[in-house]
Amino acid sequence: MYIHAVKRIIAATIGFTVLLIGIAMLVLPGPAFIVIPIGLIILAGEFLWARRILKRFKKDFRKLKKKVKN
Repeated sequence: MYIHAVKRIIAATIGFTVLLIGIAMLVLPGPAFIVIPIGLIILAGEFLWARRILKRFKKDFRKLKKKVKN
């Protein structure tokens, strides 16, 4: 029981840290478009809201990829 809570706290801490670094990279130099999804992937393992955002991100990325090919 406590192991799951500790795992969730660790995943949340790492996920939010990576996500915040990615958001900072929107204005700072760096690959924000790679780092933000990585943070969401980490958070999606524990949080439903992150899974929804990641799913939407994937959908929008597929649309953009399809549009670029045409």
